[in-house]
Amino acid sequence: MILPIVGYGNPVLKKKAGEIDASYPGLQQFIDDMWETMYNANGVGLAAPQVGKSIRLFMIDASPFEEEEEELKDFKKVFINAQILEETGEEWFFNEGCLSFPDLREDVSRKPKIRIRYQDEKFNTYEEEYEGIAARIIQHEYDHIEGIVFVDRITPLKRRLIKNKLTNIIKGITRPSYKMKFAQKS
Repeated sequence: MILPIVGYGNPVLKKKAGEIDASYPGLQQFIDDMWETMYNANGVGLAAPQVGKSIRLFMIDASPFEEEEEELKDFKKVFINAQILEETGEEWFFNEGCLSFPDLREDVSRKPKIRIRYQDEKFNTYEEEYEGIAARIIQHEYDHIEGIVFVDRITPLKRRLIKNKLTNIIKGITRPSYKMKFAQKS
């Protein structure tokens, strides 16, 4: 089932999400619905807060970036209860978008390497390192479970310059190609 993606301005996007365990009700169906929702919106990542659930779960499918980095060809994972343990390297800018911010893209600076501990959908625990675009997508989705949105990572000047766009998203004055739920639908 395709779930509505919550738009910027919804309080769930600014709340630090809670951990879950294997007894979380309807978890596999929720994960399946999130995959369907993400693909329907042409996303490469989706976090549970973006569909209104304040739980520490996100997923990514980085295969659209395989031309830039060949190892992303089959990079598809679910991350549960993730904790980024380390971010290293010299920060680099990359133009990011977000399904909760339709038609908005901004250059965001992030470190190129991460070490992360997480559980998969069977609650097996992993500690892995990622770099490049995979690390960036993980950092973006991880921010969502920490209550951080990508515009929190741009300069105050840039935020002022896009203030009207942000206000329009809050009010639902946008035409995304996917189902959304806005904070103040006009």
